[in-house]
Amino acid sequence: MAYPENFTGIAVVDNKDYTHPKKVDYAPKTFGDHDIDIKVECCGVCGSDHHFAKGAWGETPKPTVLGHEIIGEIVKVGPKCDKGLKVGDRVGVGAQAFSCLECQRCKDDNEQYCRQAVWTVSTPYADGYASKGGFGNYVRLHEHFAAKIPENLKSQEIAPLLCGGITVYSPLLRNGCGPGKKVGIVGIGGIGHMGIMIAKAMGAEVFAISRSSAKKADALKLGADHYIATKEEPDWAKTYDDTLDLVVVCAGSLTDIDFNALPMAMKVNGRIVSIAAPDASEKLTLSPIGLMGVSISNSAIGSMKEVDQLLKLASEKNIKPWIETVPMSEEGLGEVFARMDKGDVKYRFTMTDYDKVF
Repeated sequence: MAYPENFTGIAVVDNKDYTHPKKVDYAPKTFGDHDIDIKVECCGVCGSDHHFAKGAWGETPKPTVLGHEIIGEIVKVGPKCDKGLKVGDRVGVGAQAFSCLECQRCKDDNEQYCRQAVWTVSTPYADGYASKGGFGNYVRLHEHFAAKIPENLKSQEIAPLLCGGITVYSPLLRNGCGPGKKVGIVGIGGIGHMGIMIAKAMGAEVFAISRSSAKKADALKLGADHYIATKEEPDWAKTYDDTLDLVVVCAGSLTDIDFNALPMAMKVNGRIVSIAAPDASEKLTLSPIGLMGVSISNSAIGSMKEVDQLLKLASEKNIKPWIETVPMSEEGLGEVFARMDKGDVKYRFTMTDYDKVF
């Protein structure tokens, strides 16, 4: 398949004016021996895209082509590619585009924690090139970070699993979510709603935890067995004392989480894992005494082995994130960012109709 030497995307050109992205042409990274090129079909919009766009983690290299929940078709493979992917395959790409694949972390299927990791968007490679994501017509990256999509999964529905979904699946998997376990999901938003579905599909008894009862009906439809509205139930931690084996905190910010109350609901050796990626200025204050018998940690995305496992689980258990599709364009992406400012989404956006804009 022929395609242009330069790629085209809808990019943030000014972090202060991120709701008015522009269509731009840009040179892709140098094509490596293990690289592949993917023609993008659709791409989910993650909360971290919104953070990058508005400069919440600092100024981004311009043009900033975001998007890291990518579904597309391979159109070119490097001469040393050996993963088994081929031209014409439908693949998915999440938040990571590169790691060294040689350090112990990579060898242990922890490549998301590699010291040389390059994220799919707005991160410099060793040569200084800033990575460009799936809000463009093509993406180029190392073959290791593309996963083949099972045939029965619809592209626009499954795209959010590639970052948001894997980000909650990895801590669920690594901390024993499954039959006989009582698992809490804190924050019923873009990632949290997938967390409920995934934890249920893994066989756990699921407790959806939110500030109010506003999302109770949704949580129960998603598969939650119980719902806790923390602001409406002042004694909730006492009510659920010594109940939960695992809690995954999916809230966008940790400042609203009561870490004095939450550990009370945990069993001894219970685990609280945060996947939040808040503004860089956010700090936590914890009381060590309140954490006796309970561990708290943070988790980042997931390994490619886990991505393959999640896609298999989604295929077998019919996991379908709740999405709203928006045609890709300057106006469409700008509207999405503006609505994310207001929390006006239930529960993920997927940008579609790439053939009409590129």
